[in-house]
Amino acid sequence: MTEPLILQPVKPADACVIWLHGLGADRYDFLPVAEALQEILLSTRFVLPQAPTRPVTINGGYAMPSWYDIKAMSPARAIDRDELEASADRIIELIEEQRSSGIDASRIFLAGFSQGGAVVYHTAFLKWQGPLGGVLALSTYAPTFSDELELSASQQRIPVLALHGQFDNVVQNSMGRTAYEYLKAHGVTVTWQEYPMEHEVLPEEIRDIGTWLSERLR
Repeated sequence: MTEPLILQPVKPADACVIWLHGLGADRYDFLPVAEALQEILLSTRFVLPQAPTRPVTINGGYAMPSWYDIKAMSPARAIDRDELEASADRIIELIEEQRSSGIDASRIFLAGFSQGGAVVYHTAFLKWQGPLGGVLALSTYAPTFSDELELSASQQRIPVLALHGQFDNVVQNSMGRTAYEYLKAHGVTVTWQEYPMEHEVLPEEIRDIGTWLSERLR
Protein backbone atom coordinates (compact mmCIF):
# COMPACT_ATOMS: atom_id res chain seq x y z
CA MET A 1 0.00 0.00 0.00
CA THR A 2 1.00 3.63 -0.51
CA GLU A 3 2.29 5.23 2.67
CA PRO A 4 -0.42 7.06 4.60
CA LEU A 5 -0.73 10.82 4.72
CA ILE A 6 0.12 11.97 8.25
CA LEU A 7 -0.96 15.31 9.69
CA GLN A 8 0.93 16.30 12.81
CA PRO A 9 -0.85 18.54 15.33
CA VAL A 10 0.40 21.89 16.57
CA LYS A 11 1.01 20.42 20.02
CA PRO A 12 2.83 17.16 20.81
CA ALA A 13 0.55 14.31 19.73
CA ASP A 14 -1.24 12.43 22.52
CA ALA A 15 -4.12 11.10 20.42
CA CYS A 16 -4.64 9.83 16.88
CA VAL A 17 -7.45 9.37 14.36
CA ILE A 18 -6.86 6.82 11.57
CA TRP A 19 -9.32 7.80 8.82
CA LEU A 20 -10.16 5.56 5.84
CA HIS A 21 -11.53 6.96 2.58
CA GLY A 22 -14.29 5.41 0.47
CA LEU A 23 -14.25 3.37 -2.73
CA GLY A 24 -12.55 5.15 -5.64
CA ALA A 25 -11.21 7.99 -3.47
CA ASP A 26 -7.72 8.42 -2.04
CA ARG A 27 -5.82 9.45 1.09
CA TYR A 28 -6.32 13.14 0.28
CA ASP A 29 -10.12 12.86 0.25
CA PHE A 30 -10.55 13.70 3.94
CA LEU A 31 -7.54 15.99 4.23
CA PRO A 32 -9.71 19.15 4.50
CA VAL A 33 -11.80 17.45 7.19
CA ALA A 34 -8.71 16.43 9.17
CA GLU A 35 -7.30 19.96 8.90
CA ALA A 36 -10.57 21.44 10.13
CA LEU A 37 -10.74 19.05 13.08
CA GLN A 38 -7.14 19.78 14.07
CA GLU A 39 -8.15 23.39 14.66
CA ILE A 40 -9.99 22.19 17.77
CA LEU A 41 -8.08 18.96 18.46
CA LEU A 42 -4.70 20.59 18.96
CA SER A 43 -2.81 17.47 20.07
CA THR A 44 -4.43 14.89 17.77
CA ARG A 45 -2.50 13.33 14.90
CA PHE A 46 -4.45 12.26 11.80
CA VAL A 47 -3.33 9.28 9.73
CA LEU A 48 -4.98 8.98 6.31
CA PRO A 49 -4.12 5.63 4.68
CA GLN A 50 -4.45 4.85 0.97
CA ALA A 51 -6.28 1.77 -0.31
CA PRO A 52 -4.61 -0.36 -3.00
CA THR A 53 -5.67 0.17 -6.60
CA ARG A 54 -7.29 -2.98 -7.97
CA PRO A 55 -10.19 -4.14 -10.18
CA VAL A 56 -13.68 -3.73 -8.73
CA THR A 57 -16.21 -6.19 -10.08
CA ILE A 58 -19.33 -4.05 -9.68
CA ASN A 59 -17.62 -1.28 -11.66
CA GLY A 60 -16.97 -3.51 -14.65
CA GLY A 61 -13.56 -4.59 -13.41
CA TYR A 62 -12.20 -1.04 -13.59
CA ALA A 63 -9.20 -0.59 -11.32
CA MET A 64 -9.55 2.00 -8.58
CA PRO A 65 -8.55 2.51 -4.94
CA SER A 66 -10.47 -0.15 -3.06
CA TRP A 67 -10.16 -1.69 0.38
CA TYR A 68 -11.75 -4.87 -1.01
CA ASP A 69 -13.56 -6.05 -4.13
CA ILE A 70 -17.35 -5.80 -4.23
CA LYS A 71 -18.60 -8.63 -6.40
CA ALA A 72 -22.34 -7.93 -6.25
CA MET A 73 -24.70 -5.34 -4.75
CA SER A 74 -27.83 -7.30 -3.87
CA PRO A 75 -29.50 -8.61 -1.87
CA ALA A 76 -26.48 -7.64 0.23
CA ARG A 77 -22.91 -6.77 -0.67
CA ALA A 78 -20.91 -9.80 -1.84
CA ILE A 79 -17.30 -9.00 -1.00
CA ASP A 80 -13.80 -10.43 -1.24
CA ARG A 81 -13.29 -11.39 2.40
CA ASP A 82 -9.55 -12.02 2.02
CA GLU A 83 -8.99 -8.48 0.73
CA LEU A 84 -11.04 -7.09 3.59
CA GLU A 85 -8.95 -9.08 6.07
CA ALA A 86 -5.74 -7.76 4.50
CA SER A 87 -7.00 -4.18 4.78
CA ALA A 88 -7.96 -4.72 8.42
CA ASP A 89 -4.50 -6.16 9.12
CA ARG A 90 -2.96 -3.02 7.65
CA ILE A 91 -5.08 -0.83 9.93
CA ILE A 92 -3.95 -2.88 12.92
CA GLU A 93 -0.36 -2.23 11.83
CA LEU A 94 -1.12 1.49 11.85
CA ILE A 95 -2.63 1.21 15.34
CA GLU A 96 0.51 -0.55 16.55
CA GLU A 97 2.71 2.11 14.95
CA GLN A 98 0.84 4.79 16.89
CA ARG A 99 1.17 2.81 20.09
CA SER A 100 4.90 2.47 19.46
CA SER A 101 5.10 6.25 19.05
CA GLY A 102 3.76 6.65 22.58
CA ILE A 103 0.02 7.10 22.04
CA ASP A 104 -2.18 5.01 24.30
CA ALA A 105 -4.63 2.75 22.45
CA SER A 106 -7.49 4.29 24.42
CA ARG A 107 -6.76 7.54 22.57
CA ILE A 108 -6.63 6.03 19.09
CA PHE A 109 -9.78 6.33 16.99
CA LEU A 110 -10.76 4.58 13.79
CA ALA A 111 -12.87 6.51 11.29
CA GLY A 112 -14.12 5.47 7.89
CA PHE A 113 -16.45 6.63 5.13
CA SER A 114 -18.51 4.13 3.13
CA GLN A 115 -16.24 1.18 2.21
CA GLY A 116 -13.61 2.55 4.58
CA GLY A 117 -16.16 2.45 7.36
CA ALA A 118 -16.86 -1.21 6.66
CA VAL A 119 -13.14 -1.93 7.16
CA VAL A 120 -13.21 0.07 10.39
CA TYR A 121 -16.18 -1.90 11.73
CA HIS A 122 -14.49 -5.18 10.84
CA THR A 123 -11.18 -4.12 12.37
CA ALA A 124 -12.64 -2.84 15.63
CA PHE A 125 -15.17 -5.60 16.29
CA LEU A 126 -13.74 -8.72 14.66
CA LYS A 127 -9.95 -8.27 14.61
CA TRP A 128 -8.66 -5.89 17.27
CA GLN A 129 -8.58 -7.26 20.81
CA GLY A 130 -7.66 -4.23 22.87
CA PRO A 131 -8.95 -0.82 23.88
CA LEU A 132 -9.68 1.94 21.39
CA GLY A 133 -10.79 5.52 21.85
CA GLY A 134 -13.76 4.93 19.58
CA VAL A 135 -15.11 4.37 16.09
CA LEU A 136 -16.53 6.92 13.65
CA ALA A 137 -18.71 5.21 11.03
CA LEU A 138 -19.75 7.56 8.22
CA SER A 139 -22.33 6.50 5.61
CA THR A 140 -21.30 2.88 5.96
CA TYR A 141 -22.39 -0.65 6.74
CA ALA A 142 -21.03 -3.81 8.38
CA PRO A 143 -20.77 -6.70 5.89
CA THR A 144 -19.15 -9.06 8.40
CA PHE A 145 -21.44 -8.66 11.41
CA SER A 146 -23.35 -11.90 11.98
CA ASP A 147 -25.47 -13.65 14.57
CA GLU A 148 -22.54 -15.91 15.41
CA LEU A 149 -20.27 -13.02 16.34
CA GLU A 150 -19.59 -12.51 20.03
CA LEU A 151 -17.93 -9.31 21.18
CA SER A 152 -15.26 -9.34 23.85
CA ALA A 153 -15.51 -7.10 26.90
CA SER A 154 -12.92 -4.72 25.45
CA GLN A 155 -14.82 -4.52 22.15
CA GLN A 156 -18.05 -3.74 23.99
CA ARG A 157 -16.30 -0.78 25.61
CA ILE A 158 -15.46 0.87 22.26
CA PRO A 159 -17.84 3.83 21.77
CA VAL A 160 -19.25 4.34 18.28
CA LEU A 161 -20.69 7.36 16.49
CA ALA A 162 -22.63 6.21 13.41
CA LEU A 163 -23.60 8.96 10.97
CA HIS A 164 -25.71 8.51 7.84
CA GLY A 165 -27.61 10.43 5.20
CA GLN A 166 -31.37 10.09 5.11
CA PHE A 167 -31.31 10.01 1.31
CA ASP A 168 -28.19 7.89 0.73
CA ASN A 169 -28.67 5.95 -2.51
CA VAL A 170 -25.22 4.29 -2.44
CA VAL A 171 -25.19 2.76 1.03
CA GLN A 172 -28.84 2.74 2.01
CA ASN A 173 -29.75 4.29 5.34
CA SER A 174 -31.20 0.95 6.42
CA MET A 175 -27.81 -0.75 6.01
CA GLY A 176 -26.18 1.71 8.36
CA ARG A 177 -29.07 1.41 10.77
CA THR A 178 -28.72 -2.38 10.82
CA ALA A 179 -25.09 -2.08 11.95
CA TYR A 180 -26.12 0.41 14.64
CA GLU A 181 -28.87 -1.87 15.93
CA TYR A 182 -26.48 -4.83 15.95
CA LEU A 183 -23.90 -3.01 18.09
CA LYS A 184 -26.57 -1.67 20.43
CA ALA A 185 -27.94 -5.18 20.95
CA HIS A 186 -24.43 -6.43 21.72
CA GLY A 187 -23.80 -3.96 24.53
CA VAL A 188 -21.82 -1.30 22.66
CA THR A 189 -22.36 2.37 23.49
CA VAL A 190 -23.35 3.56 20.02
CA THR A 191 -24.95 6.81 18.89
CA TRP A 192 -26.94 7.11 15.66
CA GLN A 193 -27.21 10.46 13.87
CA GLU A 194 -28.96 11.16 10.56
CA TYR A 195 -28.57 14.15 8.24
CA PRO A 196 -30.67 15.44 5.30
CA MET A 197 -28.05 14.38 2.76
CA GLU A 198 -27.16 11.70 0.22
CA HIS A 199 -23.82 9.79 0.13
CA GLU A 200 -21.68 12.71 1.26
CA VAL A 201 -20.39 14.68 4.23
CA LEU A 202 -21.91 17.90 5.56
CA PRO A 203 -20.26 20.68 7.62
CA GLU A 204 -22.80 20.04 10.39
CA GLU A 205 -21.68 16.41 10.49
CA ILE A 206 -18.02 17.42 10.86
CA ARG A 207 -18.94 19.76 13.71
CA ASP A 208 -20.73 16.89 15.46
CA ILE A 209 -17.68 14.67 14.97
CA GLY A 210 -15.45 17.38 16.45
CA THR A 211 -17.70 17.65 19.50
CA TRP A 212 -17.79 13.86 19.97
CA LEU A 213 -14.01 13.54 19.71
CA SER A 214 -13.41 16.50 22.03
CA GLU A 215 -15.59 14.95 24.71
CA ARG A 216 -13.55 11.75 24.60
CA LEU A 217 -10.16 13.45 24.59
CA ARG A 218 -10.56 15.66 27.62
